[in-house]
Amino acid sequence: MEILYFTATAVILYLVADLILLRMERTRGQPFKQRNLVFFAILLGLSLATFAFIRNLAG
Repeated sequence: MEILYFTATAVILYLVADLILLRMERTRGQPFKQRNLVFFAILLGLSLATFAFIRNLAG
């Protein structure tokens, strides 16, 4: 059952990270030169925090 939580969370985190990146670019007024790296950093931070939280809940 834990694998389902992680998979669903990964899909949601991908979409949230994309929204955050788009808002950051809109605020900045132009796209980032290293857009993939910024996206990766956002996704990594969100995933580490969220997956640790799920792991603690699942025991």
